[in-house]
Amino acid sequence: MAIQVGEKAPDFELKDNHGRAVKLSDFRGHQNVVLLFYPFAFTGVCTGELCELRDNLPEFSDRDTQLLAVSNDSIHTLRVFAEQEGLEYPLLSDFWPHGETSRAYGVFDEDKGCAVRGTFVIDKEGVVRWTVVNGLPDARDLNEYVKALDTL
Repeated sequence: MAIQVGEKAPDFELKDNHGRAVKLSDFRGHQNVVLLFYPFAFTGVCTGELCELRDNLPEFSDRDTQLLAVSNDSIHTLRVFAEQEGLEYPLLSDFWPHGETSRAYGVFDEDKGCAVRGTFVIDKEGVVRWTVVNGLPDARDLNEYVKALDTL
């Protein structure tokens, strides 16, 4: 079961597509976070979602929000994916221990070995304020994230 609205977001430390450590708690007190889990780099729906976010990045930065996208791909895969698609926000690797952070948020599909499409809007205090979890084939609506951020 996915983390629910009102719960404290589980802290994590993951490597980004450049090998830098990123901790959720580093944003506490400074920025809201949109934490987006997606199944795999280089797949159709994921690429479409992440490119839509790329094209609308001011929707987040203008709302004092850091976008963090997490998959179970390796950092090497994520580096190439980010370069190919021009993604300038952090792509975090939940590769090893495989799916540990995805599991902590309740969005890891054990049968498929990857995260499902879960999104968590986390306020500056580290509390989940909005969430949506979609199945693997179902893209999320970026406008819903923006509406949720506007309520913070």
